[in-house]
Amino acid sequence: MTSGDSIFGGRVLICAFEGWNDAAESASLAAKVVSESLQCQVAAEVDAEDYYDFQFTRPSVSFDEQGDRELSWPGTTLMISTDKDPALSRFSVLIGTEPARRWKSFTAEILEMIEDREIDAVIFLGGMLADTPHTRPITVSATSQNERVRTALNVDRSSYEGPVGILSVLAVALEDIGIPTLALWAAVPHYVHNSPSPKATLALMAELQKMLGVSFSQGDLADQAFEWERGIDEIAENDDEMAGYIEQLEKNRDEFESEAASGDAIARELEKFLQSEEKPPEA
Repeated sequence: MTSGDSIFGGRVLICAFEGWNDAAESASLAAKVVSESLQCQVAAEVDAEDYYDFQFTRPSVSFDEQGDRELSWPGTTLMISTDKDPALSRFSVLIGTEPARRWKSFTAEILEMIEDREIDAVIFLGGMLADTPHTRPITVSATSQNERVRTALNVDRSSYEGPVGILSVLAVALEDIGIPTLALWAAVPHYVHNSPSPKATLALMAELQKMLGVSFSQGDLADQAFEWERGIDEIAENDDEMAGYIEQLEKNRDEFESEAASGDAIARELEKFLQSEEKPPEA
């Protein structure tokens, strides 16, 4: 990265929430992969009793290494990198479950955590359901409401109007206090949203690393993405209706990309023509 360094060269928070913003767990899994790569340690947590409805988002029980049952409660945790590399030690990760109530108070508490850590910029990760085939690369859209970010990274402003999740609420609040934000959203095939999508997570990771100009350890995520896609292929092989639907999605996607490519080619040719017109004639 070059022009984006001035914005994301300081302390950066990577943020994801399970729930409405997290189709196929793509965003929350990406945040967990980043956290593990940075060997993050817990710096702060919100009080789960204040913001969660445990009948809606229930705690889960598991067994620890000694075989004893232990409860895991929904919540939100701010974690900081312990990586010794200066290029990676500046990152923090906020990951949690979208709150069920008192969003304004929740937002104020998160902003206090961010200001205490002197965070310079925030990147939100999200996953949305889309009419896209699992056999093609997962598309990741990047948007920002911050003019500096849009100019530096050549990304668009979101034109969406309608109901929003906690990511949008936090983004508006952060921009209001002068902390620039960027949102990365993976388009997840809607017909396979009931299980985690490592392929969508991998796409988010690739875009995140490109924006930041750094690399995070991803373990066997690529292998998981391959197995995920192959598993869906096997299901479709035995379901003619599903196979036909995927084939139509593939056709739509390929036609769209072909048209886009043709438009880019025309634009390049026009640019070359205009540049040639500006040159003085040779003697």
